[in-house]
Parts: sequence; structure tokens; C-alpha cells
Amino acid sequence: MRRGAARSTGSHVSARAPGQRQLRVGEELRHALAWILERGDIRDPALAGRPVTVTEVRVSPDLRNATVYVVPLGGGEAAEAETLEGFKRVRAYLRHELAHRVHLKYAPDLSFALDDTFDAADRIDAILHSPDVARDLDHERDGDTSDTGDPETPESERRDGA
Repeated sequence: MRRGAARSTGSHVSARAPGQRQLRVGEELRHALAWILERGDIRDPALAGRPVTVTEVRVSPDLRNATVYVVPLGGGEAAEAETLEGFKRVRAYLRHELAHRVHLKYAPDLSFALDDTFDAADRIDAILHSPDVARDLDHERDGDTSDTGDPETPESERRDGA
């Protein structure tokens, strides 16, 4: 039997959780990028003097590609688009700097995306503080629920209060 014959050779790519090495390399890249941005050597007008947070770097399993998630602080949607364009223009410079700071066999090819996790958290927070949810929580506090909290108690006893 050939080496690796037991593996599936189909083109199906499974979505697996990132490995420990991917997470560690992503975190190293994030720290290096944050240091480069903090140093202020980037001369692109869209990025110069603009505070940007690098929230996450996701690295491909082969460590050759990395997606950098950024959040520009202040400025709205126009600033977000302008910041992404600025990162695309300085991509080669950042890759070169990363190659010097993070010791890998290959410097990963960088792509940039806006991080929308803060917006998602705000939406969830707004839902949790909406009047409908507050009303439902008030009903639970007032004792309107029939659940006694004991999974062993049959439903008929829960209603009777026994």
C-alpha cells in the first residue's frame, strides 16, 4: 500500500479549527504588525497618523497566507474603506517588515479585512437590552415560569407546585 493511501484525495476541504501553530504564528504576526503600525514608518496618507487596531490575524494551515483583521478608530465607513485601500497599497512593505521580525520559512501573503466582531457584539447587546427581552426576564423573576430547576421533577408536579 502506498504511503498516504488511506487519506481522502477528494477536493472537499473541511473547516477545521486552527492548529496550535497557526494560532501562535497568527499572534506573532499580530504583535509584529501592531508594532510596525505603532512605530509610524508607514507613509501612506490613509494610514499615517490614523489609529488602527489589529484585532486578529488568521493564518492558513500552510502558513503562506494570512488575513489581517483591522479596526480603524473613528471616522465612520468612509474611513474604513480608505484604511483598507491604504493597507492594500502598503501590503508589500508590511510583508517585507514581517519577514524581518517574524522568523518563518516563508513570509505570508497578507490580505486585509475589517473586523466586524465589535459591531456584532453591539447588535447582541442591543437585543439583550431591548424591551421585549427585558419583559421576558421580568416574567421569569416574578415566578411566572413553571420550571422548578430540578430535571428529575415530572412536569405534572412542577405545575402543582409539589
